[in-house]
Amino acid sequence: MGRFAVSTMFFHEYPCGYIFDYIAESGLDSLEFWVETPHFWLRDRPEDELVGCIADHPGLSPITVHAPTLDLNPCSINPRVAEISVEYTLEAVRMADRMGAAVVTVHPGRRTAKRHPSAYDYRRFDDYIAQLREVAGETQVKVAIENLEPRVNAMLYTPEDMAEVLEREPWLWFTLDMGHAMMTSSREVDRFIDLCMERMVNVHVSALGENGRPHHPVHDDPGALRVLTELADRGYGGYLTLELEDMVFPGTLSSEEKVVLLMQESEALQGIFS
Repeated sequence: MGRFAVSTMFFHEYPCGYIFDYIAESGLDSLEFWVETPHFWLRDRPEDELVGCIADHPGLSPITVHAPTLDLNPCSINPRVAEISVEYTLEAVRMADRMGAAVVTVHPGRRTAKRHPSAYDYRRFDDYIAQLREVAGETQVKVAIENLEPRVNAMLYTPEDMAEVLEREPWLWFTLDMGHAMMTSSREVDRFIDLCMERMVNVHVSALGENGRPHHPVHDDPGALRVLTELADRGYGGYLTLELEDMVFPGTLSSEEKVVLLMQESEALQGIFS
């Protein structure tokens, strides 16, 4: 059975110690620590505090990590933006390794203009992958690249493109974002599973809302539950990381309400993967 986790950004308004407490209370057995979690990011990333949170919650270890993505783009046409984006990603891989994390998820980037990626953008991507390859060889953490939303300028949003990169880079792992894939179709998720299952070490779990956007709860969504059942039937045993957006709810959720919701989500996952 896989590890059931949630992104720390679901509790973005709380200090890191509280976030770890709430997730442990929910019954989940791990978490994905977003480096951009505000209490961590806006205080210059105090790793000693994160080490303390992990040590105080051994039942959540090993955690996973999500590299910074907000305002960043490793394939940007702006060389300074690309440089700092890659630098933050490499730093996140090294930090994840120091924290004893099992997986660090990274984004592939996108063409700056809202047009199909060009040869220039793919050269940027290749440079980015080469630097990730080097740091991955120096660390023990699994570096997993995520499929993006199906947008015209996105890199790696189709199963075929992802499979091609994974075949070319045997050191690289895969984080399936099922919500991103479901934005194309339910069948699109199945094709990611067909082509990339052997390299899958993390799944970002969410359902689509009525607006067609991801990051909604899965426990009462037939489409999301079908995808999760397919993963269970195929024998998936990696991380299952809930990616929930608290802004999709009609009112502000208290910490207690968020914990109760995670209990419902955890129960649904356990019912499928037990």
